Amino acid sequence: MEKVGKIFKEHTMQIVLVLVVIFFYFTTKGQILSAMNFEALITQNAYVYIIATGMFMCMLIKGNIDLSVGATVCLVDAIGAYLLVNKGWPVPIAMLAMVLVGCLIGAVLGWFIAYLNIPPWIATLSGFLAFRGLGTMIVTAASTTASISVNSINGFKNLFNGHIPKALCIPIGIICCALFVFLQIRDRATKLKKGYETEHIGALITRCVIISLIIMLFAIKYAGAVDKIALGIPLMLIWVAVVLLVYDFIASKTVLGRYFYAMGGNMEATRLSGIDTRLVLFFAYLNMQFLSVVAGWTSLAKMSTANAFIGQNYELDAISACIVGGVSAYGGSGSVFGMVVGATLIGVINLGMSIMSIDMNWQKVVKGVVLLAAVVFEILNNRPKTKA
Repeated sequence: MEKVGKIFKEHTMQIVLVLVVIFFYFTTKGQILSAMNFEALITQNAYVYIIATGMFMCMLIKGNIDLSVGATVCLVDAIGAYLLVNKGWPVPIAMLAMVLVGCLIGAVLGWFIAYLNIPPWIATLSGFLAFRGLGTMIVTAASTTASISVNSINGFKNLFNGHIPKALCIPIGIICCALFVFLQIRDRATKLKKGYETEHIGALITRCVIISLIIMLFAIKYAGAVDKIALGIPLMLIWVAVVLLVYDFIASKTVLGRYFYAMGGNMEATRLSGIDTRLVLFFAYLNMQFLSVVAGWTSLAKMSTANAFIGQNYELDAISACIVGGVSAYGGSGSVFGMVVGATLIGVINLGMSIMSIDMNWQKVVKGVVLLAAVVFEILNNRPKTKA
């Protein structure tokens, strides 16, 4: 029983995600697993995965957050659409300009927070107000309709809205499964060689089987083997996967990643050990704004227009994904994989309730309850045991 309890404790959100999918499978009569909804789960939530990755890196440092990311998306999308449509700039140059603006914003916020010791929520709340105001002014000045459409810029939209041919989906799925299993086995072998504690081989096999089944389910759905209306793997999924893999590697395999965890555990001890904590904090917010630009690309391509409302509540969605995915609100613990589970869980709940035509207000209530439950679970889970 103790082992079962430990497994449940370590994999609670994964278990909840599976149960939620099963629930919506029956309540929607299988619609939630259709190829169309599989694609919607990725394309509608791509920005969540991307921004939540940056938010995860910030939250590792004492639970810091960035409230300005949605407003940054509004601003950089307005600038990008203006340059593409009104000025006729080439797509690569316009995208580079968006990156430069985002990095400038990140550098300014990072400097205020890391070197002037301005509390992160105050500095980023200022950005929350200012950047959306600037974005709105650009849109209204450039167009009489209060929006700038990029429908005619196929070179930009095709970078995100295209698909990998269906014939390649299953082979790609098999390669991904093989690569995942290989990396898991190699990681365990490395730990054993160095004398580190490792999980039971049964847990490793179970995880490899479950993840491989999920990968192949996506591959089969996108290949149209069951649902003929499938178009192939959406390019949006490739963008999301690249971001997640890169940052999972940074967080778990690099010295920089260990700095983030160390600062979340004990900031003062980390500083006294010789690590430039201010520089790491500066990088966290610079990186957050860079990922906001990437999320802005996906949003602009999906919505096909820049307006004053794009990016609304993106910061709240990202924070929710992190908290539900087990990233500590106090810093120092969490993982990219856990954040992905949290984002997917929220995405599945949104999609399932939308298919069931549940009122939007009730959807907000459910998401609020899920977020609160995740925080309560973390507090109870980390409460020290008292001896009788």
